[in-house]
Amino acid sequence: MESLAQTMNISKMALDDNFTNSSFDCSIDGLKQVIYPIMYLIIFFLGAVGNGLSIYVFFQPSQTMSVNIYMKNLAISDLMFVSTLPFRATYFLLGSRWIFGDILCRIVTYTLYMNMYCSIYFLTVLSVVRFIAIIYPFKRGKVTNAKYARITCTAIWIFVLAATSPLSSKEIAGYSTPVKCLDLHPFNTHRLLVMNSFVLIVGFILPFCTIVVCYVFAIRALLKSRTQQSKRMLCHKKALSTIIITLILFLLCFLPYHILQTAHLMYSVCSQASLPVHKALVVTLCLAATNSCFDPILYYFSAENFKAKIRSLFCR
Repeated sequence: MESLAQTMNISKMALDDNFTNSSFDCSIDGLKQVIYPIMYLIIFFLGAVGNGLSIYVFFQPSQTMSVNIYMKNLAISDLMFVSTLPFRATYFLLGSRWIFGDILCRIVTYTLYMNMYCSIYFLTVLSVVRFIAIIYPFKRGKVTNAKYARITCTAIWIFVLAATSPLSSKEIAGYSTPVKCLDLHPFNTHRLLVMNSFVLIVGFILPFCTIVVCYVFAIRALLKSRTQQSKRMLCHKKALSTIIITLILFLLCFLPYHILQTAHLMYSVCSQASLPVHKALVVTLCLAATNSCFDPILYYFSAENFKAKIRSLFCR
């Protein structure tokens, strides 16, 4: 009898665990099915219009300044990312069921991370260039040179494409079940945690610290500046706008995602699924994706001659 009672208790515990895991999965899947399609389609529409128009302006013959070259590459990265959002929205609308094949699954997964870290590095370089314009106005020739800007953009593309390439591998983005995609493999969490540690430091913490340093010293230099020349003040205004908007984008779009992603992976490694953390991660991933919508605001206030070109297009 005692043995039978123990067996019944073990069976009950197993059923309770299965019920808890099932409830957890259903809760998360239901949240994703509601939030992701709505947000992705909104971001797709706003991002396609904003970045498409920005790229058109940046490819005009007059838009060859180094700052505009960095912003043009950022807009191209954003447009590549938003073009994948209808596939993501469709996947979650169908209840996490992928119908587009393994290759496209890997491309869509890879594009998210490629865009995120291209955006981070292009925004960081923009802040550094504007920072130098304030601190060393007479020694900025090299960093504001168009040829130097193109070389820097090429280096960023090569580095980010290579560094994020493991995220398109079969172990990360490929699935044994063809209808699954865009979710982390539960048995690869240790490897993902190691990769996340590298990405967190190189892809976010170092650029973020660089932008904070640029912001602090730029404010300090502007407070000390007594120059009242209108041309110089305009340069300072654009430089400060670039650094402030970039800092806001980091705090709003990238910082919450990296904190929650790290916490989620650490819970997964410890086999302790946290529903609040997972729900918060869903929201922060949407915030990270909205970066593609906010970047055109940066172009409007900070790019050289961008505002005048946009106005002339609409007046025409």
